[in-house]
Amino acid sequence: MKNSTIPIIKHIPTFLKYCEVEKGLSPVSSKNYHNFLKVFVDWLKAHELTELKPHELTTDHIWDYRLYLSHKTDYKGQYLKKTSQSYYLRALRGLLNYFANRDIISLPAEKIKLPKLTDKDKKIKFLNFEQIEKLLDMPDISEISGLRNRTIMELLFSTGMRVSELTSLNAKNFNISELKKIQKDGMEFNIYGKGGSARPIFISERALSWLIRYLDKRKDMLPPLFINYQKNNDLECDHRLTTRSVETMVKKYTIMAGLPVDATPHTLRHSYATDLLNQGADLRSVQELLGHKDIGTTQIYTHVTNKQLKDVYKKFHSGGEN
Repeated sequence: MKNSTIPIIKHIPTFLKYCEVEKGLSPVSSKNYHNFLKVFVDWLKAHELTELKPHELTTDHIWDYRLYLSHKTDYKGQYLKKTSQSYYLRALRGLLNYFANRDIISLPAEKIKLPKLTDKDKKIKFLNFEQIEKLLDMPDISEISGLRNRTIMELLFSTGMRVSELTSLNAKNFNISELKKIQKDGMEFNIYGKGGSARPIFISERALSWLIRYLDKRKDMLPPLFINYQKNNDLECDHRLTTRSVETMVKKYTIMAGLPVDATPHTLRHSYATDLLNQGADLRSVQELLGHKDIGTTQIYTHVTNKQLKDVYKKFHSGGEN
């Protein structure tokens, strides 16, 4: 093992390249690691630890950083949930694993304990089909931006894609003439999600019809499938719609629809998974469709189907009768 004299901060760019090249993470996942570790860098700067070397990192530092995360607020001014805090700590674990892989002396990754999640922390938000329909009806489809927004929400619910996966799609992969030929059968294609692994995505006939309507209205040659229609004088800008823009859009329509759930694009992914399970899909299939490596991640959805299981029990179990 070698004792690196390079400060932790200066290792991070190399670590991010390592994630993309050697670990095969997608650019989106690498960007997420960058954003999570940026908070750690901010903490180091705030505590005048910018020269801290890997071997100098202690469990006391980690504890202080965990306290820092527990008091950190998001862009809505709300304290980070324990699930969100876990993402930041997992990114730091990844950096420590990188040090171990490079034979650089540092704190073992397992020394970073993740927050213990209660059932309340694990509870997911989802919409039933009636609420989904109400949400989808909100955009003004007479405007191309409204048609785009309707198409985005239709695709999120139809496919279960992560919002980052959806905004990374390019128009060249969706030939409108070919889409019209297969419209009645829907569409299947592969997408590369977390870790660069491919998984099948299925677009329903209904969602595909909205995609065709949107592409029919497009008169530009810009690369992204979904573009921002706000004016931008930057000639280098490809006008790709950002994940934050989609989040803001979904929130706006949630308020307009008067829904009881503070929905996000991820809520539509939750709703997709919940709908599949309620319709009888098995957990392994839902795991594949969501692109979860660990079925334990998919199991967070099982509690929402408890009522259905109770109905099955009452209907079929002979001991349920008086």
